[in-house]
Amino acid sequence: QVQLMESGGGLVQPGGSLTLSCVASRSSSSHFAMAWYRQAPGKQREWVATIGTGGTITYTNSVKGRFTISRDSAKSTVYLQMNSLGPEDTAVYYCHQITDNYWGQGTQVTVSS
Repeated sequence: QVQLMESGGGLVQPGGSLTLSCVASRSSSSHFAMAWYRQAPGKQREWVATIGTGGTITYTNSVKGRFTISRDSAKSTVYLQMNSLGPEDTAVYYCHQITDNYWGQGTQVTVSS
């Protein structure tokens, strides 16, 4: 069993930035394909970004150019750098290890003035 722990969420003003972190309890997990998802109030969980085992990166259209996914395998950590945040980015953000379908508990991001 692998545990994923997200952190870095919080309240930020529109136009601001946040960096989310996802630490895996087992070091090997961070080498697998990892993704970030988010779920806004009253909406279904949606995919945000993926970083593959070979480093291939993909984003959903709404965050392209604003969000950056990256990993530090030595720290068993995947990051999501979020810039130019808007109210539409308000959601609980979840880390997902794709290979074994592990999920973190989520971290709340609220964009509001």
